[in-house]
Amino acid sequence: METKVMIILGSASDFKIAEKAIAILEELGIYYDLRVASAHRTHEKVKRIVSSSTKSGVDVFIGIAGLSAHLPGIIAGITHKPVIGVPVDVKVAGLDALFASVQMPLGAPVATVGIDRGDNAAILAAQIIGIQNVNIRERLSRFRNDFYSKIAEDEETLFPEIKGEYYSRNKHESEGEKISLTDEILNVNSADVESISTHPGETVENPHPPQIAVISGSYSDIKVAKKTTMFLDKLKIPYDSTVISPVRSPDKFENFLKRNKDAKLFIAISGLSAHVTGAVVAYTEKPVIGVPCAIRMDGLDALLSMVNMPPGVPVATTGIDSGGNAAILAAEMLSIDDTHIKKDLMKFKGNINCKR
Repeated sequence: METKVMIILGSASDFKIAEKAIAILEELGIYYDLRVASAHRTHEKVKRIVSSSTKSGVDVFIGIAGLSAHLPGIIAGITHKPVIGVPVDVKVAGLDALFASVQMPLGAPVATVGIDRGDNAAILAAQIIGIQNVNIRERLSRFRNDFYSKIAEDEETLFPEIKGEYYSRNKHESEGEKISLTDEILNVNSADVESISTHPGETVENPHPPQIAVISGSYSDIKVAKKTTMFLDKLKIPYDSTVISPVRSPDKFENFLKRNKDAKLFIAISGLSAHVTGAVVAYTEKPVIGVPCAIRMDGLDALLSMVNMPPGVPVATTGIDSGGNAAILAAEMLSIDDTHIKKDLMKFKGNINCKR
């Protein structure tokens, strides 16, 4: 069978992080391969692995490295396939590796997950492959439901431990039912949408169903959002875009997700504590690309709260204010099985390189 995921380690010492990814890929039945190659010490080996793997049909690359983790970025510079970066905690809590992986220049995005989160890298790879593969989507859905069940079991083990005099358990009607918010959103029968919003706040007739839903958490994020949608326009990818806060307007937020339940992926743009990305991944099993915005602390608060997601709910985080790279990463994900998008993507990347 064809290898779908190529895992490249910067060092054999990173294998303990790769094992997390391997366990998930094994459980989901996704074929993978693994190599060890340093971006700095064996650059030509990295180039050979990535070039030959791209030609042989690998859909997603996972680069795992610590310290000045340039490996995922080097991979992204060689291939047009989506690249997932896993920063490893070797020194300074892994922040050096995180920044090296996520802060990529325009044209070579790396979908960065949390520090040491090899498991989330594999889940994100499965989500990307699942855009066009219904079997993978179904396996991933069952896998995610296992997380839901585990949390419910953990809750049950806590109840006997609570000895407070005033503790009174409030029994909810839905308690005991295995219903997730994902099911509620994705299975809803919403009416056909006759119009969409393109650049946030501008409504037009819907000529094509949107492939991407773009959500900004605040009008302070609008500059980055417009950059994202501008690049999607250049890449000829239909999208729906809005500005809604899941904290201030939860009902409107949920309705937008219902409206875009058939979108293939989501781009969430947010500053501060980046609640938008967390809210989106809670509702969907499809890939979520996150763009942190520099509102306070130069965007570090948004970046860290966006990228360091718990197991099972990865966010493909791009660099701070990197709306353009978010759009290019989305195109890379969609181009795996769409020759038209692939053609436009390759032309677009070529033009960027020429301008440099």
